[in-house]
Amino acid sequence: MSEYVLELKNIIKEFSGVKALTDVNFTLKKGEIHALMGENGAGKSTFIKIITGVHEPNAGEMYINGEKVSFKNPREAQAYGIAAIYQHVTNYPDLSVTENIFMGHEKVSPRMKRLLWKEMHNEARAILKQLGSNIDPTMQMGALSVAQQQIVEIAKAISTNAEIIIMDEPTAALTARESEELYKIAETLRDNGASIIFISHRFEDMYRLATQVTVLRDSKYMGSWKIDEISNEDLIVQMVGRQISQVFPNKHNEIGDTVLRVEGLGKTGYFADVSFDVRRGEILGLTGLVGAGRTEVCQAIFGIAPSDTGAIILNGKKVEIKKPKDAMNLGIGYLAEDRQLQGLILSWDIGRNITLPAMKKYSSNGWIKLKKEAAVSKELAEKVNVKANSIFDLVSSLSGGNQQKVAVAKLLTSDVDIIILDEPTKGVDVGAKSAIYEIINDLAKKGYAIILVSSEMPEILGLSDRVVVMKEGRIVKTLAIEEATQEKILEAAMSTA
Repeated sequence: MSEYVLELKNIIKEFSGVKALTDVNFTLKKGEIHALMGENGAGKSTFIKIITGVHEPNAGEMYINGEKVSFKNPREAQAYGIAAIYQHVTNYPDLSVTENIFMGHEKVSPRMKRLLWKEMHNEARAILKQLGSNIDPTMQMGALSVAQQQIVEIAKAISTNAEIIIMDEPTAALTARESEELYKIAETLRDNGASIIFISHRFEDMYRLATQVTVLRDSKYMGSWKIDEISNEDLIVQMVGRQISQVFPNKHNEIGDTVLRVEGLGKTGYFADVSFDVRRGEILGLTGLVGAGRTEVCQAIFGIAPSDTGAIILNGKKVEIKKPKDAMNLGIGYLAEDRQLQGLILSWDIGRNITLPAMKKYSSNGWIKLKKEAAVSKELAEKVNVKANSIFDLVSSLSGGNQQKVAVAKLLTSDVDIIILDEPTKGVDVGAKSAIYEIINDLAKKGYAIILVSSEMPEILGLSDRVVVMKEGRIVKTLAIEEATQEKILEAAMSTA
């Protein structure tokens, strides 16, 4: 009997002659949580699809409990006890929790050929209880939170008797509290004998759960290490191929006059009496716990969901912003937290996404000036260092970090003076984060006034000139960066006063 429940040896996968995986090795022991890390585009998704039977490798061998296997489809992988839980939950929102859990392996009466609903509901309830959840299995899936949907996906894996569970960025869309609940579920699964491959960009996930880490870079296997035998710095070098000695750039921005001031801004049920200002060349960090009202305030400034009370003052003059077009005409740009749903059109190419906000500039009498449009989008794509073959590549083909760079370039097409960035590095790897930080710092140097919304304390402390802390829809503290610390920010964000 092999000591490994899963073993991959020298796996190679090619698409049209391009290698997506090159000589990848991996081992997983029973009851182990093994972290898999790497930048976007490193080959992690292809790795998952090889194990789950979506793709067949061109070369190499895979073993389950010492038995050599070759999967032709996902159903064959499932029969060997393999299940995957993805970052973007793939479910049926109009069906019940029970229907989602048993989709594809429903319980059917052998005689009557009818679905055994009572048996499935009871089993779903028992599995959810095992995971520490009291979700009603008869509820509609679409009514659940993202965290609850993740739990249902895990329940689905358990219902198939999965022994090898792949978790792909499961904490990316979760709050710190929800992430902690997921950690406990993963530990329970491990203690019950399941083996878990945990894929994440977050070092805290790895340190909290895993005992072993494997790194992929540019489709290649870089190595595997015990967690306590590799430093953060060495891990980053393995992931990005270079030493990132300075994650945050040196700040040399000159801060000028006040460009934007909000006074007594309020929206019933979301935030109240919000007042702050941001100056030319300044990065104003806006932080607080999830649900503090940060995004809602920014959306009010941009006209997505206008405030009920208060005033917005631009360059000393009170302005009315009722819709995003008003904000854009006044020189305000907004990068939404969810780039895929709100920031980009994934089925369009890079160039057209970039020029979309200022299409009037590149058209005449209803005709688009294609050469001019292409020249501008190429210049901006290069300015923010988008990695792609050409501006005619679809945005959907890019990694998360490069999609985010396209979204930033899109902001710069319009004549903006103020840029609102809502969680600009959410879901991107450490290398892409460093590049985006450089872009943000360069924008500040060029005189843009920037409002940076972030839940990551190092990001707020590393980029901001001032920090505004929100709690339950109100500003509770404003700190100069010289006096700001993680402890002071968290103390303000969690204060009971």
